[in-house]
Amino acid sequence: MYCSLWRAVLPLGGLALDHFSLLEQRWIPVRLTSGEVVSLGLLDVFRRQSDIAALACSRPPTMVGVIRLLLAIVHRALSCSSGRWTVRDRFNWHRDGLPADAIVLYLEKWRSRFNLFDPDFPFMQVAVLSQAEETRDKVKPWTQIDLASASGNTPIVFDHACDLMPTTITPADAVNLLLEYQSFVPGGLVKVFRSSDKAGPLANTAAVIPVGPMLWQTLCLNLHAPAVDRAIDDLPCWERLALTTKDLAAAPTLATGPNDRYTHVSRSVLLLREPDGLVRWLRFGAGVALDEDVQAPDPMAAYRKGALGLVRLTFTGGRALWRDLPALLPAVGAEGGKAPSVLEYAATLRAEAPMGNPYQPVWVAGLASDQAKLLRWRLEQIILPEKLLLSEADVRDFLDFVQVADALYGALRSVAVRLIGNAMPKGEPRERQAVARQRFDVGQYAAGFFSTVERSLPRVLRLLQEGFVDEARTTWGNTLRQTGQHMWNVLQKNQGFTPNALREQARQAPYFFSAIRRQLRDFAPVSPGVDQQGRVHE
Repeated sequence: MYCSLWRAVLPLGGLALDHFSLLEQRWIPVRLTSGEVVSLGLLDVFRRQSDIAALACSRPPTMVGVIRLLLAIVHRALSCSSGRWTVRDRFNWHRDGLPADAIVLYLEKWRSRFNLFDPDFPFMQVAVLSQAEETRDKVKPWTQIDLASASGNTPIVFDHACDLMPTTITPADAVNLLLEYQSFVPGGLVKVFRSSDKAGPLANTAAVIPVGPMLWQTLCLNLHAPAVDRAIDDLPCWERLALTTKDLAAAPTLATGPNDRYTHVSRSVLLLREPDGLVRWLRFGAGVALDEDVQAPDPMAAYRKGALGLVRLTFTGGRALWRDLPALLPAVGAEGGKAPSVLEYAATLRAEAPMGNPYQPVWVAGLASDQAKLLRWRLEQIILPEKLLLSEADVRDFLDFVQVADALYGALRSVAVRLIGNAMPKGEPRERQAVARQRFDVGQYAAGFFSTVERSLPRVLRLLQEGFVDEARTTWGNTLRQTGQHMWNVLQKNQGFTPNALREQARQAPYFFSAIRRQLRDFAPVSPGVDQQGRVHE
């Protein structure tokens, strides 16, 4: 069994100023089972796993970055101690706890590589920046690696930081920023070692993470399988040779596997510590360019069906996440998208033996960007019924639910745009329709429609898990019908009561409610209180 070795060398006479060990120093915020939020080092995270319910990171990208680091550590520690493991082994760890002794032994072996300021192997950084001609005499403020701060010519609202007079941050904060930055940094100009650089592995991605009741169970649910070919190991950054300027200027390469992706050095960074121990400046340049492999995407990335094929799931404007839920379901196949591998890992674990709770919480977290412009980050939780992870038939049923909601909204939008355009007093028909589409799309119709429908989603998912498919279809159909009626009411109020508007409303009402009946004919009968046109009466 292959496993790289490294002899840790500890500084004599205590901890030097240039020493910040991620193993002991408190930098990972966690929520204990008591509800208390504390910060721990890596060793205590695994030694006290029975006390830790979850991470307590306040920023979604940070939470994702820390989980990816923990997964790489667990995978390599178990690979070095056990070689290969089975789904049954993973189930036992999920039930009883991870083998902490093996993980602690692994971390102790690589202790020096987890020093944030080590002169030769600073954690997830590039030591050669201190000697390279392109970077040795140039520094940037620490805000360069903070996705929420202004830096260079990318100012952010309410952040008035100045690059020439940056504040300082603690090394603990710097570690968290470094982890999220290396995963989510967008591609763009760098002009050091290369004119531009590739994006990080999760740039503009909504990362998917199945969650367990305890942090160790979350790691078991997301843990990827051991490598099949031991001759080519998938190594994290701390087990690799120190990067050179030649490596940083090289052409993009494919990731060797999840461990490489989870700890990828997307940008070369070297933190500089002030005399008081804080961080104000850093050196910066292009990193190891990562090429994408369509056959081996990031394990946390989901792909939904687009007009030209599968597109990576991201947080697009105000689009409701549940509309892309089929992309998260392993059994759906290419028809609805491509599920992230981590959910497939969770599904195989649940298929191994009952877990008691038939529902799987899932976090979807990430950062949306437009080229190099960062737009928003979000964290959402979805409670998935176990059946949707394991049963293809139930997934097909739910796929119909999402498709009919999208189809109904599209049909109602067409009628609404025609109403708005025809009610305009002036303009050519084509110009009026273009303006009408713009007015409709910038309004709150889409957000209002899908957020209203979403209120019945938990009940529908519960009915599907319990096997009441017909009742779920009826509930969903009635919700869509009532939501369509509400859209019509809002549309009427927004158009006003001019003669032209009233005349056009009377003309388009039959088409509007005919679209509701046509789209929902397979979902629910006309309920009491609904007339033959499909309008709801109190």
